[in-house]
Amino acid sequence: MPNDPPAAARARLPLHWLGIAPFTIFAALFLILPTMYIVVGAFRTADGGFTLANIAGLFTASIMASYWISIKISVASAFLGCVIGFAVAAAVTLGNLPKWLRGPLLTFSGVASNFAGVPLAFAFLATLGRLGLVTVMLKSWFGINIYAMGFNLLSFWGLTLVYLFFQIPLMILIITPALDGLKREWKEAATILGATGPQYWRMVALPILFPALLGTFALLFANAFGAVATAYALTGSSLSIVPIVLFAQIRGDVLQDPHLGYALAFGMIVITGIANGVYVWLRTRSERWIR
Repeated sequence: MPNDPPAAARARLPLHWLGIAPFTIFAALFLILPTMYIVVGAFRTADGGFTLANIAGLFTASIMASYWISIKISVASAFLGCVIGFAVAAAVTLGNLPKWLRGPLLTFSGVASNFAGVPLAFAFLATLGRLGLVTVMLKSWFGINIYAMGFNLLSFWGLTLVYLFFQIPLMILIITPALDGLKREWKEAATILGATGPQYWRMVALPILFPALLGTFALLFANAFGAVATAYALTGSSLSIVPIVLFAQIRGDVLQDPHLGYALAFGMIVITGIANGVYVWLRTRSERWIR
């Protein structure tokens, strides 16, 4: 037929798909294929046979304890990150603070949310370690010995404090667009109907923001649960969280059992996958209101 496109045009590859080709290749090589390798390895023996023994090994007392510690640290850092980050973002977005603070805050948050690993651990050791700058200053100038009072950077709350350095900025980056989506008309209508400020937040703003807040909490939980470099550089093997136990199983000289390590990683993938799935689902629900 005369209106049919030429055969060469029909066979031509769409060039606009080439733009995402580098990302697709990168994701396949460094995310999808390694994940599939870990999942398969979790159900295999050393000689390549199928087994459920590696998964059953996750339910031993020591490994369950490491999962429980990781979950508690992730919940604590995610909750505190949400509360503090929300307060900061609300103050800059809806408060009476100068508008020029918003740009530097978001820029810093973008940098700090990706600042982790050995540099972050060293920064906290140099600041709040036993001979850290702030520790020495408090002891020398005010006679306050925070370590004698029970503080320990190489502990549950110490690691939680370190995680807050990137959890709070991540919360600010994610919740700021949601706060921007609160329409002025909603507050004006609530005021006209006689609602006070706390009533507006309790009955209008927070219910609308709740899916975004809960979804961000899930994302921060996954972010902390999968962090390994910061925890290992800061605490070494003194705190048995899952990433450190996983490192010991794959790279250790005494506890080396790669397939049990694959099972540990598989458990982490399941937990973080559920948390990220909850985040995506709740984020989609919240966007219906704040568009």
